[in-house]
Amino acid sequence: MRQLDLLVVVVYLVAIAVTGLRLAGRQKTAKDYFVGEGHMPWWTVSFSVVATETSVLTVISLPGGAYGGQGFGNVELALGYVIGRVVVATALIPLYKRGGFVSAYQYLGGRFGLRLQGLASLAFVFTRLLAEGVRLFASAIPIKLLLDEFGVHAGYRAIIVVLTMITVVYTYLGGIKAVIWTDAIQMGLYLGGALLAIGVLSGHVGGEGFQRAAQAGRFGLFDTDFGLAHILTSPFALPTAIVGGAIFAMASHGSDQLIVQRVLATRTLRDAQKAMIASGVFVTLQFAAFSLVGALLWSYNQGRSFTELGLTSSDDLYPNFILHGLPVVISGLLVAGILGAAMGSLSSALNSMSNSTVADIIHNLFRSAPSEEFLLALARLMTLVWAVLMALFACAFSTSTGNVYLTGLTIAGYTYGALLGAFLLGRTVRRANETDAVIAFLATVGVMTYIVRGVRIDVGVAGNTVPTAIAAQWLVPIGVVITLVVGGAASLFHRAPESAQAPADGAGSGPDRAPTAVAPE
Repeated sequence: MRQLDLLVVVVYLVAIAVTGLRLAGRQKTAKDYFVGEGHMPWWTVSFSVVATETSVLTVISLPGGAYGGQGFGNVELALGYVIGRVVVATALIPLYKRGGFVSAYQYLGGRFGLRLQGLASLAFVFTRLLAEGVRLFASAIPIKLLLDEFGVHAGYRAIIVVLTMITVVYTYLGGIKAVIWTDAIQMGLYLGGALLAIGVLSGHVGGEGFQRAAQAGRFGLFDTDFGLAHILTSPFALPTAIVGGAIFAMASHGSDQLIVQRVLATRTLRDAQKAMIASGVFVTLQFAAFSLVGALLWSYNQGRSFTELGLTSSDDLYPNFILHGLPVVISGLLVAGILGAAMGSLSSALNSMSNSTVADIIHNLFRSAPSEEFLLALARLMTLVWAVLMALFACAFSTSTGNVYLTGLTIAGYTYGALLGAFLLGRTVRRANETDAVIAFLATVGVMTYIVRGVRIDVGVAGNTVPTAIAAQWLVPIGVVITLVVGGAASLFHRAPESAQAPADGAGSGPDRAPTAVAPE
């Protein structure tokens, strides 16, 4: 019967590529390729934002985490993310939409100059290459286990290559429209799968199962341990989740082109703001759904440990239930949903990296505006280039024995603080110029590299002292403070410009002003 599940997965892979191309239509300009000429419905953009930030690890790790004792801690994290998105929607998105930008970093070009714009773009694309390469390899791990169950024995590298090839087809031809529409479909599939799992599990455990899970702490929401070491190292400590999470979301959703590009595809400023805030609400509901799956699985398995269940890790819990606890065809659909999570994050990364490369780096090398035909061809070429590089990096990483999940989480800590700090420096320190901003940006990346790799805090665990890294949510606030302090101090060593005023609409003044779009409409 596994052949039916495998058939469902194959049909899905073909259908998602065809559907994405049909919904996208034919791309005629670079702006259409990157932001859909600003004509995308806000709700599809909101779904795309959620799918973009949801990897395979999110889908399979949340149930396992709730089962193992985290409870609804990830929902607590999401509450902080919602606050950060509200700030982004009110403070940063108006800059991008009113400036007619296709890249978040064009604001930095207008405020400071093209050198900082290019530097920020380079930091984004290389950070994204590392993070998404790790993510792509990590996605291949559960997919390989699922395919083995189906009798298809494929290596990690083969899975990486096939996923990349299928994804790049609709991303290359359909641009951002194909990415957004397929993201929305894929989100519906994996979230619908979670709701289906909740229905099946609820039928098995009944009301008593909910009660047992609640008594065992599987519905716990807030972590109220206010010890300083715990707050600094645990992502679930209440101040870390709410305050640190909010600032982290400001960076990930306000200064990371991966997310900003989607929001720029909406019709109006109000639609962009609705898409951003709604994505936070959807993420919260999504985290709650997957956490509920884990809590119900705890009752379903009568609280047995992962070892007693014959599982090697918590990440095996949800895939194991999909394969052995659901009917044939239904399990195939949920496996397709896991594949969809992998393809959604990959397609978004490829399009946004191509966007930033063309709009922030290559475009500024030309003295006169290139033709739309040339820019569109260049955009597609860069999509292919980044696809090849990402697949190569993921394949190379497949020989590593490191913790891929932790590796992926810490990569953002190197640059997110510098990126968000550069935006805030431009808005708050009016006398700061491009040199100040570049010095502050580079200094922040250097200091954060040391903090991420070298700083550890001693935490007591089961009577032992364990050196523990700073929680990822605090890395962004630390980076922002460094950028503002260094940039502000540097600005004191020169005279203030005659008009030391940060532009409100993102437009620059002076010879180094960045173009407001890839090419004029």
